[in-house]
Amino acid sequence: MARVEFPKGFHWGVATASYQIEGAWQEDGKGESIWDRFAHTPGKIQTGETGDVACDSYHRWRDDVAHLVDMNLTSYRFSVAWPRIQPDGRGPANAKGLDYYARLVDALLEAGIRPFPTLYHWDLPQALDEAGGWPERDTAERFADYASIVVRALGDRVSDWMLFNEPSVFTTLGYVLGVHAPGVQDLDAFLRATHTVNLAQGAGFRALRSIRPDLRIGSAFNMSACEPASDDPADAEAAERWHRLLNVWFVETALHGRYPDAFAAGNPYDRMGVRDGDMELVKAPLDFLGINLYNRTIVKALPDDPNGLGAFPSGATGGSEGPRTDFDWEVWPDALHDVLVRITRDYGRPVLEVTENGCSYADGPDAKGVVNDTRRIEFFRGYLAAVARAIEAGADVRGYHAWSLMDNFEWAEGFSQRFGFVHVDFGTGQRTLKESGRWYGRVAGENGFEG
Repeated sequence: MARVEFPKGFHWGVATASYQIEGAWQEDGKGESIWDRFAHTPGKIQTGETGDVACDSYHRWRDDVAHLVDMNLTSYRFSVAWPRIQPDGRGPANAKGLDYYARLVDALLEAGIRPFPTLYHWDLPQALDEAGGWPERDTAERFADYASIVVRALGDRVSDWMLFNEPSVFTTLGYVLGVHAPGVQDLDAFLRATHTVNLAQGAGFRALRSIRPDLRIGSAFNMSACEPASDDPADAEAAERWHRLLNVWFVETALHGRYPDAFAAGNPYDRMGVRDGDMELVKAPLDFLGINLYNRTIVKALPDDPNGLGAFPSGATGGSEGPRTDFDWEVWPDALHDVLVRITRDYGRPVLEVTENGCSYADGPDAKGVVNDTRRIEFFRGYLAAVARAIEAGADVRGYHAWSLMDNFEWAEGFSQRFGFVHVDFGTGQRTLKESGRWYGRVAGENGFEG
């Protein structure tokens, strides 16, 4: 079998998110987030669980850094909890919150690992939600203020930052489908939220650049290879519209100061709350694009679509040809290759980082305490080979971050889905490195693997 190699200096990492791992939901001055409120609302989390404790990383972060070291990793993508920094989403910084992230950053640097923080991974302060949340235009300025506080505190040690994680996901699931916090089902709220987030991305970028001009700034965008359901030209057109909304609604604005043509009858700028001059404000010449990818999407035309896209994803968690994970998501490595190559082509070969990619399998420790999760190893073999092929095709991919370092609170699914390289006993907090984590550590140490 041919060996799969990666460029010298390639970053090998894993990703986590504050609400999913930290716990300590009311400690050291932290305010309430929309996920605290949502998870405590009966019926919102399928398992009835909350992230109050999660993986207890707020107290066990040293153990987590030790696992990063054991796995030979050179990059750790984590997120900062906004309400840990500003309990009400505005006003002065909570010093204890900043101290927590400062300790984590210092430990990572001491271990030779790049701190790779995301400023917003979905835990909006509840007080800002009650003031209108993301559909409220003022939230963009609140975000820029918060981002400034964090970067002034940590920017002397952290060079690479992400503004947002998956804006297409938290706006869709939070404001249209209502299955994620804050649980709203209102198309107009969604449309306004997407525009506010684009304004926030521009404002946040300018704030960070003004404080430290040498920072490398990006965002992590959830993407999916959007494929037509048939050879019908109408399906091909529908797949393109879906691609524009799902994949580049927050990229086209940042890089080119315009919205892509996603809606069949034209983009609803009035309903979005777009004002004169806004297309200058949404610009953010990002230094890199983070790409999160879990599946492909099969799209068919839907002329009577009430949302105005004229499209419907008949395969929101993939197609029907590949094997399935325990989350019932299709395993289809070509999707990652295809997206990396397309973004490379469409945006003039930007610097890319794979900021999330992973799979849920429920394998637990055997009688000897070994977690022999061979399916996860095969998953990463396929997707890492796809990344290598994209690099050979010209994509400037600088790093890969598997989701996730450890099993964690999987949003509305509670603790029922396990994505980690480290098994977590959610009753005791005990961590056990899985065989997939050992394999990934060898890949990182050797900068490649036997295909």
